[in-house]
Amino acid sequence: MAMKAAQLFKRNAERLLDATRKSARHGALAAADAPDRREQRRIDQAAGLVPFAVKLNRDLVAEIRTHAEKNGQTLNDAVAALLRRGLGG
Repeated sequence: MAMKAAQLFKRNAERLLDATRKSARHGALAAADAPDRREQRRIDQAAGLVPFAVKLNRDLVAEIRTHAEKNGQTLNDAVAALLRRGLGG
């Protein structure tokens, strides 16, 4: 028996919702392994890290990211190394 257009639409919508719910649960499980914001702040403070916001040109940021990837560094480590070198330290 052929389905009516409305039934087909409803079935497809249910499939989409089920897929969305499954992926949301998977994301929640992965996020559960990471520390929450407060805990991450404590970890950073214990390591002596201080948040430092700077506005930079998009091209410069792209260069820094490329430099970090090339040297196997995180973006934070690359910026710290570049600042140390620039300050003569």
